[in-house]
Amino acid sequence: MGRVVALANQKGGVGKTTTAVNLGAALAEQGRRVLLVDMDPQGGLAVGLGYNPYELEPTVYNLLLEEGMKPRDVIMATSVAGMDLVPSNIDLSAAELVLVSEVAREQALLRSLSPARDEYDFILLDCPPSLGLLTVNALTAADGVMVPVACEFYALRGLALLTRTITKVRERLNPGLKVDGVLATMFDGRTLHGREVLERLKEAFPGELFESVVPRTVRFQEAPVTGKPILEYAPDSPGAEAYRQVAREFLERVDGGKFRNP
Repeated sequence: MGRVVALANQKGGVGKTTTAVNLGAALAEQGRRVLLVDMDPQGGLAVGLGYNPYELEPTVYNLLLEEGMKPRDVIMATSVAGMDLVPSNIDLSAAELVLVSEVAREQALLRSLSPARDEYDFILLDCPPSLGLLTVNALTAADGVMVPVACEFYALRGLALLTRTITKVRERLNPGLKVDGVLATMFDGRTLHGREVLERLKEAFPGELFESVVPRTVRFQEAPVTGKPILEYAPDSPGAEAYRQVAREFLERVDGGKFRNP
């Protein structure tokens, strides 16, 4: 069965969506079948791949809440060969209110995604910038969690809360949940601040921090405008090569079973 990976961090603007799009594209470039699932009502994955999320129907909202809806009913192709998308839009913001009254509400996504696991090597879940019910659903459905962290001081705050949430989900809902790694993003090696934050990440997450580091580059802001991952928009750029390295390291971790519980 395909591995389900949640990209989670309650801090916004740390590169979760950028990582989902570009790690997915890099894995597809390696010949893997990848499904992106947008669990953020902002619909960033669709935007980054050239779609208007408000024009898309059905979405992950329908998959979660409509009886009889299957993944194949909401999966759409992207411009990247081997990478598909389950989009979201603002409708998903109402899902948490509806799910509160459901039985086993934390397992709604787990049940909904189950038929797709045989069709893909990796399913990447782009979580919203919160630790609410949508993120808990993603962590419950996931085999592993990847934590993108921007190399900025404020991005370090709250990581302990995320770690506690992961631990609670593993204890109460998903005993098999692993930490697939912490990924440093938006790194600017020219600044002392960036270098200091990276060193603090190494100290805080020994064995969990990816050796690969994603640099800060304007190409990441330009690529969504074109509706393409950076691997297609600027394939020879440092950002594209960084995500290729992340994909290779991630595959080594998966194949070698190099996981640590938080």
